[in-house]
This record gives sequence, C-alpha cells and structure tokens, in this order.
Amino acid sequence: MRTYHCFWLLFWAGQPHQSFLTPLSKRTSGLPEKEKVLVLSGNSRRDLHRSKRSWMWNQFFLLEEYTGTDYQYVGKLHSDQDKGDGSLKYILSGDGAGDLFIINENTGDIQATKRLDREEKPVYILRAQAINRRTGRPVEPESEFIIKIHDINDNEPMFTKDVYNASIPEMSDVGTFVVQVTATDADDPTYGNSAKVVYSILQGQPYFSVESETGIIKTALLNMDRENREQYQVVIQAKDMGGQMGGLSGTTTVNITLTDVNDNPPRFPQSTYQFRAPESTPPDSPVGRIKANDADVDENAEIEYSITEGDGYDMFGITTDKDTQEGIITVKKALDFENKSLYILKVEATNTHVDPRFLYLGPFKDTATVRIQVEDVDEPPVFSRPAYIMEVKEDVPINSVIGTVTAQDPDAAKNPVKYSVDRHTDMDRVFNINSGNGSIFTSKPLDRETLLWHNITVIAAEINNPKQSSRVPVFIKVLDVNDNAPEFAMFYETFVCENAKAEQLIQTLSAVDKDDSYSGHQFSFSLAPEAASSSNFTLQDNRDNTAGIFTRKTRYNRHEMSTYFLPVVISDNDYPIQSSTETVTIRVCACDHRGKMLSCNAEALIHPTGLSTGALIAILLCIIILLVTVVLFAALRRQRKKEPLIISKEDIRDNIVSYNDEGGGEEDTQAFDIGTLRNPEAIDDNKLRRDIVPETLFMPRRTAAARDNTDVRDFINQRLKENDTDPTAPPYDSLATYAYEGNGSVAESLSSLESVTTDGDQDYDYLSDWGPRFKKLADMYGTMDSDKDS
Repeated sequence: MRTYHCFWLLFWAGQPHQSFLTPLSKRTSGLPEKEKVLVLSGNSRRDLHRSKRSWMWNQFFLLEEYTGTDYQYVGKLHSDQDKGDGSLKYILSGDGAGDLFIINENTGDIQATKRLDREEKPVYILRAQAINRRTGRPVEPESEFIIKIHDINDNEPMFTKDVYNASIPEMSDVGTFVVQVTATDADDPTYGNSAKVVYSILQGQPYFSVESETGIIKTALLNMDRENREQYQVVIQAKDMGGQMGGLSGTTTVNITLTDVNDNPPRFPQSTYQFRAPESTPPDSPVGRIKANDADVDENAEIEYSITEGDGYDMFGITTDKDTQEGIITVKKALDFENKSLYILKVEATNTHVDPRFLYLGPFKDTATVRIQVEDVDEPPVFSRPAYIMEVKEDVPINSVIGTVTAQDPDAAKNPVKYSVDRHTDMDRVFNINSGNGSIFTSKPLDRETLLWHNITVIAAEINNPKQSSRVPVFIKVLDVNDNAPEFAMFYETFVCENAKAEQLIQTLSAVDKDDSYSGHQFSFSLAPEAASSSNFTLQDNRDNTAGIFTRKTRYNRHEMSTYFLPVVISDNDYPIQSSTETVTIRVCACDHRGKMLSCNAEALIHPTGLSTGALIAILLCIIILLVTVVLFAALRRQRKKEPLIISKEDIRDNIVSYNDEGGGEEDTQAFDIGTLRNPEAIDDNKLRRDIVPETLFMPRRTAAARDNTDVRDFINQRLKENDTDPTAPPYDSLATYAYEGNGSVAESLSSLESVTTDGDQDYDYLSDWGPRFKKLADMYGTMDSDKDS
C-alpha cells in the first residue's frame, strides 16, 4: 500500500473584517480557535479547498502598520510527517525570510518581526520546507506561498504641485475652464475607499468652483473685472475615503490671474486743454502733450491720436508717444502772431485694438478741445522775396543803382531796418548798399568777360535791436556790351616759296571775340591802308568769319627779303563797332617742285625747338646705363675682402694682428703700435704715456737695439724680461709691447702682473693717485696688501 506524505499548512483565520482590524497576540500553545488545516499531497501538489468558503492554501493575509509590542503572527506550517517528536525541522526562505519573517523550526509558526508598509511592498513570496533534523534530507518537497499585505488608510492624498498658477481672461463666462489639479493617494485603490479622492474648494468662493471627481476648476461668477481685482488665491482640498468622515486630506494653492481684455475705452481726464506757443517756434517742434487714460494694459491700452477738426487743422499735427501713450501736438507750419493768435483744435483718442465682444460697452474713443495761444516775439526783419535776381551792364558808371531789396519788421512795433552787404560774399567790394532804403549800387567797374555772375548776401537788421537780423541772397548778372575788338584765333606765322605763283593761297585766317553776340559774330577782314597798295600779298574776305592770304607776284627772293609782316584789320558788326589790327608773319623759304619747304631763315618752321623723342630716349638710356655701372662698382668694392697683412698661418705676427688691445682704454693711443713688432729698431723708448700722471717721473730706461735678424719671439721675451724688472712699467697688459702666447702655446699668460717672483716686488699704493680710472685697480691691490699685512 502506497503511503502519501502530506504537508499541513495551518492558517489562522476568522471573519475577514475582524481579522484585519484586530492585532494577533503571540502564539504560545495549541491552535487558534478559527484555524484551518490544509493538507498538501507531496506527489500531486494540488490545492485543497474547503467546500464552502473556497480558501486557497498558499496565501496569507497580513495587515500593514501593526502597532503591537509583540511579533505579529502570520500563520503555521505543518507536515503530516511531523510526529511531534522533534525529528523534523521547518525552514523558511524567500522575500524577507530570516529578517522580516521568522519561523519556529520546531512548530512551524511564522511571525512578522517588523511593521509592514503596503506602499513599500504589497506582496512577499516565500518558500517552506520540512527536513529531517538528523539526516538533513527534506521529507517534503519545497512549497511556495504568498503573504499579501492588506492596506489601511495611512496615506493622505498628495497634489502633483504645491502651487498651481493659472490665468483666464477677465469678463469670462460662468463655467470657463481655469485649470485642473490632480492629487494621488498611495493607498491600495482596489481595497476599500482608502484611495478614492474627492476634491473640494476651501477658499476662492464664490468666484470659482471645482469638480469633486476631476479636480477641474471653473469660474463661478459672471463678469469678473481685472480692473477691480486681478489676483485670486484658491485653496483646493483633496480627501480620500470618498470624502467621508475620518478620511485623510491634502490641500494645494492655485494662484489665478485675470488677464486683460479691451473692455475699457480711453477717456480724457479733462475736456479742454490750453497751450501757448511762441510765433518763432520752428516747424516740427512740440507745443504740448495730452493723454487719455485707459484702464486696460499692454496693447489693449494703445491709443492713436488725431486732429479731427478746428481752424488749426493745417497748422498743427499730433503724434503718439508709444512709450507713454501721450499725444504730442507739434507745429506743422510757421506761426505768425500778427496774422492769427489763437487756434482751436478738436483731438480724438481711439483704441487701436478693439475687441468686438465689448462694443456694447460704448465707443472706444474720446474727444477733447485744445486751445493754442500764439505768443508774440521780437522777430527779425522779413524780406519781400526769398532771393533777388538783378542785371546790370558791364559799362555802367560807378555808383550806378542796379536794384533795391526791401525788408520790414513783421512785429506790431514796425521797428526801422538798416541794410548792409555781407563782405564775406563781396571781398572785392564791387557793390555797396544804401543802409536806409536798400538800393544796391556799383562801387567798382564791371567786366563781364572777367566775371559773369556776382552772388552777394544782403543783411537786414533792426536798428533798435541789431541781433534781430535776416539775410537774403542777391544774384547779379553782368550784361555784355561790345567793348572788345575781335582778334586772331591764334598766332599766325606762315611761309611762301620762292618759286610760288601769283594768286596762290598761303594761309587762311580766323578770328574770335570775347564779347557775346546774341545774333552771332560777323567779322570782316582787310589789309591795313598802309599795306593795301604796296604789299606783295592780297587778302580775300570769305564772308564766313575767315579770310585767305594770296600771293600777288610770281617769284620771291629770300636773299632780298626773308620776312614779310602783313597787317590785317579785323572788325565786328556790333554797336559800337570794334576793330583791331593783327600782324601775320610770312617767311620766304626754298621749296621743291611740289611746294614742300626745304630751307629758309626760320629754321623753327622746319625743325621745332627742343629735342626729338628718339634723342630723349637715347639720353635717358645712357643715364640709366651709367647709374647701373656706378651701383655695380660700389657693390663689388663693398664685397671685396681686405687682404690680410700676413698670409702665412705659421707666422707669429698673424696672431698679433688678430688679438684685441687690452691697454688703458679708448684714450690709450700710445699702447699699440704694430710697426714696432715689424721693425723692432724703430721703437722710441722716450715716448711718455699720456693716459697716466704718475706722482714720480722715472726716466725711461734705454734698451739695447735688437739685431737685424731678431725674431719677434725673442724680441717679446726680451721686452718681457725688461718690464718684469722695470718699476716704471704700467700695471696692465699690452699686447703691442710684449704679449704673445703663440699658436697653441702652453706658456699660459705672460702678463707682467703675474710674472713677478714675489708679491712684495711691487708697491701699488701709487695707483690711488692716478685718477678715477684706476680707482677700481687701486682698491683691488690695496686690499691685497692690507690682507697680507694682517
């Protein structure tokens, strides 16, 4: 017979509502009064159900937020293999096992050790198993069960925002949507009414209302006016448990702003405005400002001003200041107190953005009357014309009146006026003016050919107040008279061939006249009376302002007469007739059979003065070649290296030339003389040093002259020995005298300062008396002496 092993789960049970509301005490002995034992077959793992209540075996239910002092009892596990002898051991694993949930390994009782919060974790999945305590082997398969946390109402509704901000247009209808608020409840919405939220309004009535289920806020009052009140603060409450007594609640604040609509027309604060404007106010200048008040804001308060009627409609204008919404009244034309002193205008202010919904509130415009009083000011004289144009003939005598300007004081006082000419416009003082009556007259002769137009400026000033003055331009045109005789258009110098025939044309003449002729110039040409009969040439007037010169005889001889001067009389046909006598120069030249000039006394006619283009180009090329040669020569000389004095590399004098002078400074002109090394016999021992002034003057020692074949090396060694024992030797190196180290010498320095045998051979106290240039050297050697003494 097969034996079925069953695993018993003992559940604590009872009435549902009572079990969730009443905390359980710690289990001590026996089973609870309402305990159900469910048997699970280890092979089939089918659920065992109670026939009426249909409880599932694998679920436990536990209330959250347990407040008791003992552990909260969950349920009991029991195996049909448990004989009560303690041979079995119950093991619990899964969510929270061992920490949040513990099991009595002997009895199978499960307890919760902590307060549970459904909002943190609503379901725990655990596994249970019974094992043999001695062998450790399971006696039942592992079974899985669930612990569900039953919710209690421990969370109040929370709004998604602490503060809501919303806006609606003013004058909105009742029921206009404003904003929707939302609150959430962390409790279980599937269990009871803990998460069922109902909205209500705590503050903000009677202006607004809220839908209890959706949280939609709407307007509740008609015609709310922003100009009366703009801001509203509404407090909304969200309460769970369906709003019943004992439910938890939360609140939020909704700030509602009424936005502006154009529901207010502009209104002038007064019906009449008065302004004063001096008659001297220039056009486009402001006279005054007016403003119509509009309770609306932004674009709903924008106003456009206009002048609708009045006697100053053409004299004044009005514009709108976009920043201040004021109407600026400006002058359009010049004012004249004597002509009109008072203007009355009707100004209209209109909204630029009108909302048709509120037209029933009245016309969105207003009118006001503006009175402008023109004030009298002392004005400058006014000329009768803005400019004057006058004409005068160029031959008028001096002090002739050419015209008159008129100006008068426009004021009621009619102050007398005096006239003057602005000398900046008439620097030559050609014209003058009568200061009393404004008549302009000439003060110097005029010449149309020199200057056709004279533009001057006349000043009119009040006698009583010279600062009040005005100016007017006067344009004076000088008219022409026939005062200039015609003359040749150019200087004529022509030639005639020796073999010329009679009646041959040799030159055509033309003339010009500086005067202006309205009908055109008509010139007549003729020979002067003294040349008309005896001349060798004839003149023919072409009647078109030109004339031709013809030969009178057949041949001419340049040796008898080389040049002819032909006087020609030119006359015009104007009144008075002007004429002049011009001379044509005619040279006699030798010509070929075709009449081409070969030679004559007037070489200028054949070869013009100056050089030809080819000659100029040739001269220019020569100059350029010469300059290039000079530049190249200079560059080659600059690049040429100076040839050294001694070519041989082994010659010791090569090093002497290369070494620098380490003598007594820039004034030591006696220290270095290369000629001494080249010719040792030429040394002059009697020369004294000019850069030092010794206290005691020693006579220079005369050294023996060197042999002719003396080498420079031997010469330097000889001089070194002499300077080592010479007390008059200068205390510094001198390459020109003895210094030589040679090419690759191992002798090191041959300085006389280091050549003495002992430090006591030299006494350097006298260095301090040699001047400031030796002060540093005296300090150095004086210090050495003092250190030695110490």
